[in-house]
Amino acid sequence: MARKNKYICSILPAVLLMASLTGCGGSTMKDSANDKGEEPVTETTEEEVQEEEVMSYMEKYGELLVTKPDDSIYKEQEGTSYPEFTKYTYYSTTAERDTNVNVLLPPDYSEEKKYPVLYILHGFWDNEDWMARPVVSLNTMLSNLYALGQAEEMIVVLPYIYCSKDMAYCTGMDLQNSLNYDNFINDLTTDLMPFIESTFSVATGRENTAITGFSMGGRESLFIGFEHPELFGYIGAVCPAPGLTEVKNSAMHPGQMTEEEMMFEENAPYLLLVSASNSDGVVGSSPRGYHNVMEKNGTDHLWHELSDTGHDHSSVKPHLYNFLRLIFKK
Repeated sequence: MARKNKYICSILPAVLLMASLTGCGGSTMKDSANDKGEEPVTETTEEEVQEEEVMSYMEKYGELLVTKPDDSIYKEQEGTSYPEFTKYTYYSTTAERDTNVNVLLPPDYSEEKKYPVLYILHGFWDNEDWMARPVVSLNTMLSNLYALGQAEEMIVVLPYIYCSKDMAYCTGMDLQNSLNYDNFINDLTTDLMPFIESTFSVATGRENTAITGFSMGGRESLFIGFEHPELFGYIGAVCPAPGLTEVKNSAMHPGQMTEEEMMFEENAPYLLLVSASNSDGVVGSSPRGYHNVMEKNGTDHLWHELSDTGHDHSSVKPHLYNFLRLIFKK
């Protein structure tokens, strides 16, 4: 994403005000400037303004990124309410079967208010219950952040991301099983999101919709984010698995996209956060590879490298801590 003039947003209101006072818009302003021998005023497009807002968001809230939060954030505190995940079932036309999904509502959820939605995707072999386990501390962490005023109230959705008409669950680490995980992108947009939006009081729009995931779920969240930037304004991934782009000498996956496609022609996210452990022996260097490709492409993102964590909840928790604090502040 090309970097624009840093001060464009501050200049724009004055330009618009002058145009409205003269009642003649940008073309007359340009003519006037040319009459005086001055440089013409360049009109700022809506896309350029939006891009500046995106960069400002990433730069501003990226300063809040921490490597490792205090462990107290994962522990219940006296006087704080801790809602539990509730399991629902929706019919997936994509998989042609009833599908489970866990949903966490804010402590004071009300139908009179509309809430943004965060989708969190599990890894290979797992299901919708993985992120809801006590060891991840997701509901405890989020309620503590609410109490501290550090997170916006939101609806959290934990889907089952293995999606196939012929196979109900993962049977091995091979191409077909990988493709079944890839198929979740269709279930999400066609079935799950409409179910969530019709069942709960949801604030719609990309500025109110976030997605992140772990391992295979991290790879899929990146894939979904790049494929549907018009739907997701906040994208994350922790220890994302290889296969988003081609893995050489591997029959596991031909790659969901090319390296050149890891960029945003429009609708760049307000936040793109990639977290990875420097001692992850499962996905290897794939997260850093994605980071390097995005840097090469000029794709603005936050790189969050973790130490003393592994390919498990120990990496997921600090990633979620940061992601929960950074989203929905638009």
